[in-house]
Amino acid sequence: MSEKSLNRRDFLKKCAASTAALGVFSCRDLFAKGEKGKYNAKGVPTRVLGKTGVSVPLIVIGGGSRFCTVKDPEESAAILNYAVDHGFYYLDTAHDYGYEGVVSEERYGLVLKDRRDEIFLATKVQKRTYDDAMEDIEESLRRLQTDRLDLLQIHNIQMLDDVEKIGAKDSVLKALHKMKDEKVTRFIGYSGHLSAESMAAMAERYDFDTMLIALNHYEERKGDFEKQAIPSAAEKDMGVLAMKVIRPRETVKGVKPDELIRYALSLPHVHAAIIGTDSLDVLKKNIELARNFEPMSQGAMRHIHSTLSPFFAGKDLAWMHPGYSDGIPV
Repeated sequence: MSEKSLNRRDFLKKCAASTAALGVFSCRDLFAKGEKGKYNAKGVPTRVLGKTGVSVPLIVIGGGSRFCTVKDPEESAAILNYAVDHGFYYLDTAHDYGYEGVVSEERYGLVLKDRRDEIFLATKVQKRTYDDAMEDIEESLRRLQTDRLDLLQIHNIQMLDDVEKIGAKDSVLKALHKMKDEKVTRFIGYSGHLSAESMAAMAERYDFDTMLIALNHYEERKGDFEKQAIPSAAEKDMGVLAMKVIRPRETVKGVKPDELIRYALSLPHVHAAIIGTDSLDVLKKNIELARNFEPMSQGAMRHIHSTLSPFFAGKDLAWMHPGYSDGIPV
């Protein structure tokens, strides 16, 4: 047996022992199993994240490229602490999120080391083989300064051949199931922003708890995310999370970020939206939006859809192309 295998086995034993000793998840009344239409202790509306049974706030703090533009560690910690203090206790990141020396998981770790039991924590792993994925998961836990996750996701599902790879004997999926069996993570899921067909196929072929999908607001060349991918997850009672919900504001005049967030949260089956957060000002506005949220009318949603159609036809943003990763590995 290799030294790597021994280290990994010791790592898993340590995680299992630590989680058992701490009575993992038992103290998290803040996001215990809940009901639709409820508010958390900070006055933020919550929804039940599918079959996980966990109540989550409408807006999730995203640790991708926007968050990583915050250079000062104290400033990024202040953003996360303010979010948790005001009811945004779901934090999402990924092993590969980073930009110009800022590593998202390390920044999260500055807060998690003192507030782990107050936070619903999600991260992602990009690698597709068991060994490579396990190495990244171990590194993620070290960066995050924790021995447990709430949600571990396969990052960036692209085309159908990627879906096939997931089913291989020694794939990343085996690593996710191992982590779930060892109680290192409560739930497993996957993310993607390119192919509706592939995202639907993941839901249909495998047993996941959640799907995190880019919301493009249009019927794009590679399928309809709203009408094809999301319903496939809903049929299996999966939690559905939306991302990239405000990206068009960078090039489309007259489209307000709050309208795009409301659009995402008004879609059937969508439980929460992950929003990249790069300042306290943005965070405070989103807290108010969540607290005062009311679903959009069908007419308003059709107007948003129509307004964005020319933008999406041009594929102007990097994240709309194959091979994109949200953040530069550092």
